[in-house]
Amino acid sequence: MPAEPRQFVAGGPPAIRGEVAGEGTPIVLCHGITATRRYVVHGSHALERAGHLVVSYDARGHGESDPAPDGQGYGYPELVDDLEAVVGATLGGEGRFILAGHSMGAHTAVAYALRRPERLSGLVVIGPTYTGEISAESLSYWDGLAAALEADGIDSFLAYIDHNQATDPAWRDSVQRFTRERMLRHRHPEALVGALRQVPRSRPFGTMEELGSLEVPVLVVASHDAADPGHPRHVAEAYAAHLPLARLTGEAEGQSPLAWQGGRLSREIVAFAGECADT
Repeated sequence: MPAEPRQFVAGGPPAIRGEVAGEGTPIVLCHGITATRRYVVHGSHALERAGHLVVSYDARGHGESDPAPDGQGYGYPELVDDLEAVVGATLGGEGRFILAGHSMGAHTAVAYALRRPERLSGLVVIGPTYTGEISAESLSYWDGLAAALEADGIDSFLAYIDHNQATDPAWRDSVQRFTRERMLRHRHPEALVGALRQVPRSRPFGTMEELGSLEVPVLVVASHDAADPGHPRHVAEAYAAHLPLARLTGEAEGQSPLAWQGGRLSREIVAFAGECADT
């Protein structure tokens, strides 16, 4: 069995809480909005067993981390600053590592990579949604989700997703179940209301063309839209097209999204880490 993870606190305020597990080549994991550090590789220990030191943390206002204090918010500049603090507290100021993120965490990871490319040996971009444009339709969805959570809590939050997100009925029960599970893990659920309103309005970078300057090996993980319409496949494909050293992976059509399969996703990341070590 893997050794017990080592807890850490970075930055502050807000205090960002997380854990370090395993030994070896470092991998830092960044989760998506309304998720926690568990929901990148979903509890899998395959990365540690493959000889990696794994750093995972709860973003500000999520999980066990503190909400943004007065005068601060939940935009990507602040999320990247928090990631910088986590890296400094766990890995120090030198040395390269692999950075992997899902959704909001994917955008945070890309923004960090553009800021500090010299720190990365590889980048894993899972389920990105930002394309350089922020539509009124998208903001209306996120504002409605925030209002539902603020008004009536988790049940209303789930009902809003069920009514407004075009998930295939075959995947509906799974989506509702794991969404409820992750929402119950937040110490400060009221802080998520602010995150839901602010993160979608924030730009992790300007245009997709900026990605062309990123000379770092990248694994882009795409999902098919039937199960996961909130992370459109065409957006992941666009990232793979714009990033010069990227390759695209994902599940076969009709399968559960690779982003939901912690063990299999971890094995993909392990294989990618081996490719990065060979370059």
